[in-house]
Amino acid sequence: MDLATTIMSLPTNIIIGNFISLIAGIFIIASLIINDDKKAYTFQLLNTLTLVIASFFFNSIVGAVIMAIASVRIYMVIKDRFTIRWTIFFLILSVVIGLWVNTLGLVGLIPIVAVIQITICNYAYKDIRWIKLSFIVNESFYIFYFFLIYDYVSTLIQILTVVIGCVSYVKLVSDRNAAEKKTNQNPT
Repeated sequence: MDLATTIMSLPTNIIIGNFISLIAGIFIIASLIINDDKKAYTFQLLNTLTLVIASFFFNSIVGAVIMAIASVRIYMVIKDRFTIRWTIFFLILSVVIGLWVNTLGLVGLIPIVAVIQITICNYAYKDIRWIKLSFIVNESFYIFYFFLIYDYVSTLIQILTVVIGCVSYVKLVSDRNAAEKKTNQNPT
C-alpha cells in the first residue's frame, strides 16, 4: 500500500471507527443506568465486543486485544465463574499480551492500566453501587485514551457516560439510603 492510499484511508477509518464507537457508547451508557449487576455486565460485554471492531479502524491492536480479553473476562463475571485464580490469570494475560501488541507507546499503556483496574474490581465488587463506581473510574481512563487515538465520538461518549454514571450512582445511593432510613423508622 502506498502513502497516498494510507492517507486517504485514514479519514475513512476514523469516520467508520467513530460510528462503531457510537454504538459501543450506547451500550456503555446503558450499563451505567441499569441497577442490576448482570444486566450492567451484559451491556459492558456488548460494549467491549463492539470496541474490538472499532479498535481496528483506529489502528489500535492493543485496544482490540485488550477489549477481546475483557469480553471473555466479563462473560465469566456474568456466569459467576470469575474466581481469584481467573482474576490473576486475566491480569497477567492482559498485561503481557497488552505490552506485546502495544504499538502506541505510552498511549497504549492506558487500556492496560484500565484493564488492571476493572479486572480487580470485577473480582472484588458484587454490590451494584461499587460496580457502578468501578465502571465510572474505568471510563475516566478511556476518556484520555480515546481522545489520543482520535476516537472523538468515544471521547465525548465517555465524558457523557461518566456524567450519567455519576448521576445514576448518586441516585442509587440516595434511593438506598432513603429505603434504609424508612425501614429503620418503621421496623416491622
